[in-house]
Amino acid sequence: MKVIGPNGIMRHRRARIGVTIAAALALGTGMLAVASTQPARAAAGCQVNYSIVTQWDVGFTGNIIITNLGDPLTSWTLEYDYPGNQQLTQSWNSTFTQTGTHVTLNNASFNASLGTNATVNPGFNASYANTNVSPTSFTLNGVACTGTAPTSPPTSPPPSSPPPSSPPPSSPPPSSSPPTTTAPPGPPAVTHVDNPFAGAVGYLNPDYQKEIADNAPTTGTLGAEASEVANIPSAVWLDSMSAVTGTATRMSLQAHLDAALAQEQADGQQLTAEFVIYDLPNRDCAALASNGELRIAQNGLSIYESQYIDPIAALMSDPKYQNVRIVTVVEPDSLPNLVTNLSIADCAEANSSGAYRMGIQYALNKLHAIPNVYTYIDLGHYAWLGWDSNFNPAVTLITGVIKGTTAGVNSVDGFISDTAGYSTTTEPFMTANQTVGGQPVRSAHFYQFNTYIDEASYDTAMYNAFVAQGFPASIGMLIDTSRNGWGGAARPAGPSTSTTLDTFVNDSRIDRRPQSGGWCNQSGAGLGTRPVASPMPHFDAFVWIKPPGESDGTSDSTATRFDAMCDPNAQNRYDNSVKTNALPGAPQAGQWFEAEFEMLLGNAFPAL
Repeated sequence: MKVIGPNGIMRHRRARIGVTIAAALALGTGMLAVASTQPARAAAGCQVNYSIVTQWDVGFTGNIIITNLGDPLTSWTLEYDYPGNQQLTQSWNSTFTQTGTHVTLNNASFNASLGTNATVNPGFNASYANTNVSPTSFTLNGVACTGTAPTSPPTSPPPSSPPPSSPPPSSPPPSSSPPTTTAPPGPPAVTHVDNPFAGAVGYLNPDYQKEIADNAPTTGTLGAEASEVANIPSAVWLDSMSAVTGTATRMSLQAHLDAALAQEQADGQQLTAEFVIYDLPNRDCAALASNGELRIAQNGLSIYESQYIDPIAALMSDPKYQNVRIVTVVEPDSLPNLVTNLSIADCAEANSSGAYRMGIQYALNKLHAIPNVYTYIDLGHYAWLGWDSNFNPAVTLITGVIKGTTAGVNSVDGFISDTAGYSTTTEPFMTANQTVGGQPVRSAHFYQFNTYIDEASYDTAMYNAFVAQGFPASIGMLIDTSRNGWGGAARPAGPSTSTTLDTFVNDSRIDRRPQSGGWCNQSGAGLGTRPVASPMPHFDAFVWIKPPGESDGTSDSTATRFDAMCDPNAQNRYDNSVKTNALPGAPQAGQWFEAEFEMLLGNAFPAL
């Protein structure tokens, strides 16, 4: 039996103290109007709601809702002054400048237009010292925001006004009873569709776009390729409680949802936004590089439910976001670890305590109850659970967990494989049971008698197995193709002509790793197929869950969270005859790794 360790991602962030201060303001004093050439000044007015979403000892995340009460605007500028020493460090849905205490927010390219009664929602991170008093006056395009539209009477009656001597047409005769009124209809019911990716565009994560803008080349071929990748949808990893509330360098979940809603409104198209639910206690129990913040023995499950899942569900269930299709990838690596890695103490504890099972059931119960939220359970990858001795127990375990939820098999929309992995979607030049020299391909040293040699065949078998267990035929499969392209000069152009099995396999396989379980910053990898809906029967989409360029784990053996599978000089723990194939110079998991990003660009298949 082949036991393969999981791959994982963790963004390391400082713990924050969540303090929410709502400061709804309808203001109009204390700030001088600034001259503006903005059109439609004849009827200008605005309202601003400024709030502190979360606050810690030296910084905070803020949210601003601007409502235009005047004529439509083709661009907008919001200005205000801080009463203290607050300094903006990052903004989203706007660009900012700050001189002393004076802050200027300008529209982003996608939200310049602001119609009458329309809103826009810039957010920001900022630092402060001692006190954090909210500003009290705002101007929009130089006009003070009073919270009301202008009340000056028009110079002539509007065309629809009745003659002065006539009563308003809608006024009842003096002897009539008051007219009855009917409450306006509520919002239409949200339809939970079969495939949330079909007919939709993907959310562009501003945090990831900023990583690329701040670190990647901006000129030449690499610059053009980096710009292209920045506009490919990828998932947001909610890998800590602070990832939900936001930090000095990462947007909060609310800010992401607001940005997704703004993108959808600006594009005028249905939008799907992907989020990874990833903070179980004893998380990634078999991979040191991505161990989580919560411990089972320290009340971790209760904290996970009340301080992580509950806030996520509360935000995602806000009716404001009901038209955004929210896709959640639920706890990568967790249940697969309970199949293969129970010899590791943390995994054994996760199994004996039931924490993984109960945590996932709690998450599914909360998330499935929200009509516009879609849930997908992680299946590891073919080189982890593909052997029959792993595959069948995995189906049994996962089925039992899902059937234990309130909605049973209907609580999930499907399954995902290769999350943050490198396994090829398909091997085009051979099949598992093809014989070479009288032996099946799957018996080669690289595959170790695995039943499957790629993700598509593994996922198709998983689909069939779950349907046989009573899941609806409508469940859909996903593959994370963000780093499984394996292009570049080393990619074979066709099948080998060798009649020696291992030579044939090694010369024919697209996957260029020396061992199929290598998971940390794999040398030679490339960007894979771009996200696409309905790529083959029973597959909802190919997606980019792992943002390309973010490290899997550090190669520094002296660092905390060091895992030997990330050491390029170490032997692969699953096959001591080869090395790990990890890249040197890697930072901690989740941090930007420029050398890896440029490698992925150069080896992309299809090419950028």
